[in-house]
Amino acid sequence: MTENRADISTQIKYWKTLATDNLKTATALLEKQRYMHALFFGHLYLEALLKALIVHRTQKDAPFGHKLYTLALKAGLELTEEQHDLLTRFTAYNIATRYPDQRLLLYKRFDRKFTQAEWKEIRRMGKWIASHLK
Repeated sequence: MTENRADISTQIKYWKTLATDNLKTATALLEKQRYMHALFFGHLYLEALLKALIVHRTQKDAPFGHKLYTLALKAGLELTEEQHDLLTRFTAYNIATRYPDQRLLLYKRFDRKFTQAEWKEIRRMGKWIASHLK
């Protein structure tokens, strides 16, 4: 079933707004030194941008799923090996932060220095994805 243009525009706007909200939340969590949670919302930021791009390019509803690399492929993005690796790594922040056995390990790993470096890459990736929405 093909979506009508108004619905597509509304969906793209929804995903872009959600991306902005997730970016703001991640930034606030980073400022509060809630590093693991900031990276979780960083993942959600990228996921929403990718879903906006999928809707934009396919003119269909965004798919379910959280794997960023898979979403990037569905969006038709041509990725470098580095981008593939980054998206795969960032996907782990969605999965690993949800389960207790992984969380204890991550609290130790996600220190300020590590999180700031990852945050820089998440922002860079987000800007690149967003550039395809123009």
